[in-house]
Amino acid sequence: MSFEEERKNLIESLKQRGYLSKPEVIEAMLKVERHKFVPKDLQGQAYVDTPLPIGQEQTISAPHMVAIMTETLDVKPNHKILEIGTGSGYQAAILAEIVKEGEIYTVERIRELAEQAKKNLEKCNYKNIKVLVADGTLGHRLEAPYDRIIVTAGALDIPQVLVDQLKDGGKMLIPVGGRFFQDLILVEKKDKKITKKNLGGCMFVPLISSES
Repeated sequence: MSFEEERKNLIESLKQRGYLSKPEVIEAMLKVERHKFVPKDLQGQAYVDTPLPIGQEQTISAPHMVAIMTETLDVKPNHKILEIGTGSGYQAAILAEIVKEGEIYTVERIRELAEQAKKNLEKCNYKNIKVLVADGTLGHRLEAPYDRIIVTAGALDIPQVLVDQLKDGGKMLIPVGGRFFQDLILVEKKDKKITKKNLGGCMFVPLISSES
């Protein structure tokens, strides 16, 4: 079976299991070739719905989690998005397929991963993604405020600096909890007021400050 066939089967499974419903997210996940964002020796598992190691004790998220987070973020074509935790660049690529006229700033603490993500994204010809090597807990103040913020690492709590960088009317998704298990929290800012909604359990690698 070809990678394309495996990808179509995965997306169909995610639809049937209720993880995918929005046409723009389905289209994005059909287009982005996940096997190009995992190590070569793991490409045969690229379309299995599971996290995979990408080096430096980090992982690429399971496709169902990417689907959940992307659909919940409710991204629009002109949005400016901040991603904390670039990893392989796969989540940024999915978002870039939806954010046609907007921009994505993705922050990675580990330089080796950031460099590999840049290569992955350049091979796929994405022009609206900027990969930054920095402390993700500080966000990226230079381009704030953001329509959407997505954090792909587990935080002990919600960093106020990220809330501050969220535009009024904006949304942020962040896993909050312990080292091995978190709750996925949707944060919304409206009229300068913050609301939080618990979307259920998840498992992400820890969000680590450069000062840790």
